[in-house]
Amino acid sequence: MSVSVFNRCWARVILESLVRHGVTQFCIAPGSRSTPLTLEAVELQNQNRAVCHTHFDERGLGFFALGLAKSRQECVAVIVTSGTATANLYPAIIEARQTNVNLVILTADRPIELLECGANQAILQENMFADYPVAKVNLPRPTPDLSASWLLSYLDQAYQKQHQTPGVIHINVPLPEPLYGADEEKINQHEWFTPIQSWLAQRERELWVEHPVKKYDAEPHTDWDAWRAKKGVILIGRLSKIESEGLSQWANAMGWIVITDVQSNVPPILPHADVWLGNKTVLKKLLQADIVIQFGGGFISKRVNQFLQAYQGEYWIVADGHKNLDPYHHARTRFNMSIAAWLQTHPPVRQKPWLLEPLALSKFCGDFIMRNLGAALNEASLAYNIDKVLPNNCDLFLGNSLFVRLSDAFARLPDDCRVFTNRGASGIDGLIATAAGVSLGSNRPLIAMLGDTSLLYDLNSLALLQKVVQPVIVFVINNNGGAIFDILPVREDVKEKYYQMPHQLEFAQAAALFGLKYALPRTWSDLNSVLRQAYKQRGATLIELKVPATAASQFYRYILNEIANAVIGDDNDDEHETVDEVAQTEDKKDTLVPEE
Repeated sequence: MSVSVFNRCWARVILESLVRHGVTQFCIAPGSRSTPLTLEAVELQNQNRAVCHTHFDERGLGFFALGLAKSRQECVAVIVTSGTATANLYPAIIEARQTNVNLVILTADRPIELLECGANQAILQENMFADYPVAKVNLPRPTPDLSASWLLSYLDQAYQKQHQTPGVIHINVPLPEPLYGADEEKINQHEWFTPIQSWLAQRERELWVEHPVKKYDAEPHTDWDAWRAKKGVILIGRLSKIESEGLSQWANAMGWIVITDVQSNVPPILPHADVWLGNKTVLKKLLQADIVIQFGGGFISKRVNQFLQAYQGEYWIVADGHKNLDPYHHARTRFNMSIAAWLQTHPPVRQKPWLLEPLALSKFCGDFIMRNLGAALNEASLAYNIDKVLPNNCDLFLGNSLFVRLSDAFARLPDDCRVFTNRGASGIDGLIATAAGVSLGSNRPLIAMLGDTSLLYDLNSLALLQKVVQPVIVFVINNNGGAIFDILPVREDVKEKYYQMPHQLEFAQAAALFGLKYALPRTWSDLNSVLRQAYKQRGATLIELKVPATAASQFYRYILNEIANAVIGDDNDDEHETVDEVAQTEDKKDTLVPEE
């Protein structure tokens, strides 16, 4: 029996099972050992049943698949060869686990007789990603002694685990040589397929072993009528646009304090929470809440996390799945159900707000930040005015640098904007690749905002932006290194050399190397002209903003300090209005005066 033929038969069943699992996107890196897997993926593409994407850098490819999966809200497969190619996927696998993104990692491997004996490109790949995958499938070398139906059943066990707990499946596939020269007719007619022939013919059927359908018997909390009439705080963390649907309307009706993260995909009811939560008077009053209900997790704001750490009252978390989203380990009630199901069974009751100070302080913060920004184009003013540079119905990808914190503190995003981040592990690796994956996974303009060190770290992935077909804008905030470290209490004599690490580089030639359009605007007028042109064209534009190294961090600290020390004017508690009425009352914003 031809080894190359049976390798392809084995690979065909693996990839066919993935397609039945819902995978339509395959991300492929170059390599010889993965040839049977690659050729079967190409065959699926030729049948218009899948799409194949390629990239020469496995680390970038893993993050590209991550962005593609986030954007399309579906599982994406990655195919790589053996050796360190496999190891380079580790950072993306970590991020996928931390953010519940479904990936299937197919790693071609040397067969067992070539391990630990000096054979080339043979490393220990089984279980190499430790506990980060939700399922690990270590296949034997292809053999007709194991039936095709066994292989399908074995793979289905892993898919069922991913249905129960979203995340990564690692399938390690040892493949012996020869890898090439398989006769296509012999593959198609191979008798090994006989037990599953009817299944192969019925392409509409899902899996070989049907997985249990996930159902919810959603029951409201027995004391919901009492709890919803109390003093509450709603915290909304990282959510997809689909998960956040209906949450804004529900929260608006409650009369409670609503704190939204920039990753929540929920328009902020009380903007600038990262800033106004630093006010000691407001924080003290907020800690008197009877109940906190948290949707999503992964809050960026240090002030929000400090509130969570200090709060000792009734605590509820609504999240589909079983992952712990409470780093402060409250005594809590956990609702393992979708947000939509929970909202349906826990109707709001319209009531007067129990605390007006956060609304007054939020309005004051917006005005105070704007008055102190000035007219210059810089990191802080871009974060505050980010809604003015975004087109309609766009995707926004925020990197992991000082800018994402400024955005969380200052930005007010439009309703039709979808927000994406890699805040599971919050690394700076793979950000361009992830943004490219988000872009190719949708038909919407994409705007990515990231720091200069992040771009340097993922420079290879600029090649992926050559493939985008809609307008893509990449803002690189060049503050000459890791300006985020300026906000940390690091000794001045070591901060610059060992933390910020200035690089003295610009990115014009990087854009030219990868054939991208480039601009270096100096003013808001320059930027507006660049954006008008960029949004009319297909393809990617790299926009570099050169800013002073510590200006944004110093401005951030100044705003936090001034609001922390702001004096709150007295309210008339007997004349509480509805949330909507208070939001429309302009004279409330001047009840605060920063102390000199």
